[in-house]
Amino acid sequence: MHALDASGARRWAEFAVSDLERDREAIDRINVYPVADGDTGTNLLLTMRAAAAEPVHEGAGTAAVVAALARGALAGARGNSGMLVSQVLRGLAEATRDDRALDGSCLCDALRRADDLARHAIAQPAEGTLLSVLRAASTAASACGSTNLGEVTRVATGAAVDALGKTTAQLPELARAGVVDAGGRGLVVLLDALHAVLHEGLRLAAESPAAPLSAPPVSLEHDSAFSYEVMYLLDGATDKAAAVLRTRLAGLGDCVSVAGDGRASWAVHVHCDDIGAAIESGIESGRVHRIRVTRFADQVAAVSARRVVVACVRGEALAELFTAEGAEVVAVGTERPLGTGDLVAAIESVGARDVVVLPNDDTVTPLAEDAAGMSVRAGIDVVVVPTASPTQGLAALAVHDPLRRAADDTVAMAEAAAATRRGELVVAAREALTWVGTCQSGDVLGMIDGDVVLIEGDLCEAACSLSDRMLGAGGELVTVLVGAQAPDTLGERLTAHLHRTRPEVELACYPAGDLGTAVMIGVE
Repeated sequence: MHALDASGARRWAEFAVSDLERDREAIDRINVYPVADGDTGTNLLLTMRAAAAEPVHEGAGTAAVVAALARGALAGARGNSGMLVSQVLRGLAEATRDDRALDGSCLCDALRRADDLARHAIAQPAEGTLLSVLRAASTAASACGSTNLGEVTRVATGAAVDALGKTTAQLPELARAGVVDAGGRGLVVLLDALHAVLHEGLRLAAESPAAPLSAPPVSLEHDSAFSYEVMYLLDGATDKAAAVLRTRLAGLGDCVSVAGDGRASWAVHVHCDDIGAAIESGIESGRVHRIRVTRFADQVAAVSARRVVVACVRGEALAELFTAEGAEVVAVGTERPLGTGDLVAAIESVGARDVVVLPNDDTVTPLAEDAAGMSVRAGIDVVVVPTASPTQGLAALAVHDPLRRAADDTVAMAEAAAATRRGELVVAAREALTWVGTCQSGDVLGMIDGDVVLIEGDLCEAACSLSDRMLGAGGELVTVLVGAQAPDTLGERLTAHLHRTRPEVELACYPAGDLGTAVMIGVE
């Protein structure tokens, strides 16, 4: 293939997520550097899931799709490995800017730019890591002299595979454990996924990225000099401010990375003891949000007993969305009502000691609580987070961390759900009296937390009005689930409206199929 089109870029992201899902545990198992906390595979998977889930308008070209992948990866980056992957995708996004074709020459430029960005993001770059694998891929791609994308990808992936094998001898920690670098392995997975897209499924890695690694299990003993991992997003910071922040954080701890998108937005990562100082340093540089703090002692203890989230959802589209976010799904059907036994069977089938259930509907919550009680008696620790809508369920999933202490994780999920105001648009089936007046059959009713607050004649106008009403109480993220009843243009109309009236607000819009209602809106 001479160049990658938009559908090919989407397929690459799908391949990468699928391969990382299968390879996650193997990569976690060899994670010994810089901290043996067994989470690199998980972090890479969560980062690529966020990249693949970033919305892009229908009919978008290759440049727009790649730019969306880069945005999503930065916003959803987990750990140092996720930060570096976000810079690889940023390199691609910058290389394809102005609708440049993603051919072999473009990929060479993208890898060179990614190499530079990744090394600048890390306060103390080290060889024998993902950085070494990325540089080898970039150098080989530039030296091959081809403009054919398939050939350049073949050369770059082969060089990455070779460089990965050499990482064992480059770091004492890897040599003692007899493993290759976990982050470097993840980059090989991504490059090999691209090679598979371009060469009809053919892989170049010595072992399929989907196969378990042959390395022995690594003993997970927290060996960092610091107790906490602190991550957050930073908006409005200049390149100079980000460089100053990187230096300040290096004085507080280690494993410092500050990675940007080229548009004054950054993801920040540090291992430290003084959580407050790490966050305050960011506040001095710009607007800090989406703060995530992990205590290493809890993280290592949780590796052997990861929690699983079970989400109750309606329809295939929502099922795919929640699955992509890492949840196990139980279908809420219309032909056969969901029963307590169905939920108990789903909870037991995931094979986890700790399970969090998201009912996503007020009518399902009592069933979930009954199922939780039955499962607890069977030796499974089950907690029901009372999400009243799928938008609240997605908000809870966004803060879910399976490596956090169970109590802290469920509290964080419950708080995120409770902080998400839920709106809904329903088409009236008949004339009725509401709190805001009489509606006629076919009118659109806008509801907030179950109460009718507006009546409109058009779904798109109603979506804009309801979003404005909900944002009047504050909010920085709007999640919209568009049902089958809504027009295809609703997402674009709402995006344009919010961009014009509230440019500071982030919007995530998803097709949701059979919702049982026209539109659902969540504001965080």
